[in-house]
Amino acid sequence: MFGYHLSTQSHRLFVLVPLFTAFIWFATLLAMFLTWLISGRPKYVSQQGKVAYISDVGASFLKPLFAVGCCITGVGFFLSLVLERLLRHRGRLVPSMRRRERVLEVLAIIGAFIGMWGLILLSGFDTKHHTTLHRLFLLMFATGVILSVIFTVLEYYWLAQDYTDIYRLRRAYLAKAIIGGILIVLAIAFGITLYYASNVGGVIEWIIGFGYTFYLLTFAYDLRMTKFTLRKEGGDMTERSQILQETQNNQNSTPSGEEKVVGHTQV
Repeated sequence: MFGYHLSTQSHRLFVLVPLFTAFIWFATLLAMFLTWLISGRPKYVSQQGKVAYISDVGASFLKPLFAVGCCITGVGFFLSLVLERLLRHRGRLVPSMRRRERVLEVLAIIGAFIGMWGLILLSGFDTKHHTTLHRLFLLMFATGVILSVIFTVLEYYWLAQDYTDIYRLRRAYLAKAIIGGILIVLAIAFGITLYYASNVGGVIEWIIGFGYTFYLLTFAYDLRMTKFTLRKEGGDMTERSQILQETQNNQNSTPSGEEKVVGHTQV
């Protein structure tokens, strides 16, 4: 029943998950940042430099807002990857051609799961009362997201190689690679400046926070492709995947010293 639902449901429902997640995350950060500015840039108890970190504002009276925003964002990020996996399995998104892509997909989901719990826990164990635990869960969140980004980008790279005629897939790969790469570089810079240049680290953290919104939005673009798959491929690409896989298997099983011509299937 659930599989049938995924095969027939409008793409708008799928796109809503990452869109809502990105909106909640951006709105939470914006509310916190504006509150800090409008309040006259106060220096919080846990704050070290002149620039307040996200966690410093989140440990103030805005902690309930921060906690709710982190919980929704973490769960939404994880569900976006799970939803992609299910839609690929049902043929609403281009199916994985090899075991390699499926393994990368699972690893990306595991990374998102780690990042989800890291984000939820760091919002509960604030930097004001639990500094060590907060930084530990911050590292857990960053590690999970970075791993998820790396595995997702690799997965999309190989999918784009298999489906060279689907230009939207290549766009999705480039968007994830560029945005994810920038966020990873900034995360490394943040880890360094956190201990050696507090004010610079604060600025970088806010940039990473708002930049993460754009990475979440890439999943809305991915899931929107279910609309074009349904329209152009008759609602299911599983048959195409099976044909291509059989072709590859025939090529790999050709005995040494023999030549075997395999026809190319146009879809």
